[in-house]
Amino acid sequence: MSRRARIAALAAAPLVAAGAFAVAPAAVSAPAATAPTAALSATTVVNWAQTGPLRVTVDDAPDHRIYRPANLGEKSTKRPVVIWGNGTGATPAAYDKLLRHWASHGFIVAAAKTKSSNDGVQMRQGLDLLEERNSTPSSPYFQKVDLEHVASAGHSQGGAGALNAAADPRVDAVLPIQPGPLASPGKVDQPTLYMAGEEDNVVKPAWVLGDYNASSNRPAAYAEIRGAGHLASTGNGGNFRGMSTAWLYFTLRDDAGARAMFGGPSCGYCSDTTLLSQWKRNAKFLTFTD
Repeated sequence: MSRRARIAALAAAPLVAAGAFAVAPAAVSAPAATAPTAALSATTVVNWAQTGPLRVTVDDAPDHRIYRPANLGEKSTKRPVVIWGNGTGATPAAYDKLLRHWASHGFIVAAAKTKSSNDGVQMRQGLDLLEERNSTPSSPYFQKVDLEHVASAGHSQGGAGALNAAADPRVDAVLPIQPGPLASPGKVDQPTLYMAGEEDNVVKPAWVLGDYNASSNRPAAYAEIRGAGHLASTGNGGNFRGMSTAWLYFTLRDDAGARAMFGGPSCGYCSDTTLLSQWKRNAKFLTFTD
């Protein structure tokens, strides 16, 4: 059976019929809050899986659920953006604690409510929505949205959606988590962190590795989370949470501590065999991080 046929068969039945996405428990409990990390030096050790310092609120729109810091900051403060795509048959509720986690670190997350996010269209509409609110004087988002720093992220079908949404030139970085097959990785231009699960029987790690291998045109890395199955990234993100947060800090904030996790002489993830069963970086990624 081909890669695409196998994914279609596995994703359509157990994930939707059993309702596994919507109710999957988180693999790792959320830790206590930590201090802000924006000014960290490259030598500072950070547990990126810890909850951030900011209180979170959630705003509902017809087609999106927006997770954001309750206090968007003073006039000069702007918050980077993540547009999110769900797995097959899922809604943002399946990833609620992960998306809250990112918002607690100061990111505005526009999560598309669609259960079919593969084309990335509704994900990109979340960015349109934030652009509109950012330009509306009566909105709490007015001039608070950092539209110059945007990442597209998603899980499973939404991981493919994250790659497809990167066709939008407003997207600066990509985070496909256990991504489905219906995307063209070689057409993406932005830095990309591919995340796979070592024990994923729905989206095989080898398939995600193939997407990474097709991404030599840009900075790309491959991270395989040790022992993780296909639903390990739902809920609060499990062991995907910390690395994904560091990636957002690095690519959207150019945070020195986060950068040091991906490159440089102390490259934190390069030798982290407790978290990762495989870790690869291409030549462009080495230039991008080191």
